Amino acid sequence: MSVVILYGSETGTAELVSDAISDVLAQQHDVSMYDMADFAVEDLRADDFVVAVCSTYGEGELPTGAEPFAEGLDDEKPDLSGLRFAVFGLGDSVYDDTFNRGGEIIAEKLTELGASQVGEHGRHDMSSKVAAKVQAKEWAEGLTKVIGA
Repeated sequence: MSVVILYGSETGTAELVSDAISDVLAQQHDVSMYDMADFAVEDLRADDFVVAVCSTYGEGELPTGAEPFAEGLDDEKPDLSGLRFAVFGLGDSVYDDTFNRGGEIIAEKLTELGASQVGEHGRHDMSSKVAAKVQAKEWAEGLTKVIGA
């Protein structure tokens, strides 16, 4: 199965995390990786498995890199029935109410258009002692069980 990793970042951490996830998933799947700012919504395919990696910016908003993708979903409203996806979010728990909100926003937008979220919604906490790449690799190993062949 083809896996498309889409990352939305403000400072580049989501891209580094996406690389770590790609390393794990590429052992069993054909993986491609794109910045959400450069990925056209019309290129979403139900036969691909999408992994969204998204940071949180400001007061719980999407990072600048994710905005074009989110706006494309809002404007085009594609039928995403049959599309399966997973999300790994990045945030900092010192911001209680908006912790990991960026990933949640992307998940909400995809499900509103008919896509199905599978697996555990990964949530990295920048205040933890665990590096984002380490947690992402562990999360991706668990994800391999739900992606399928």
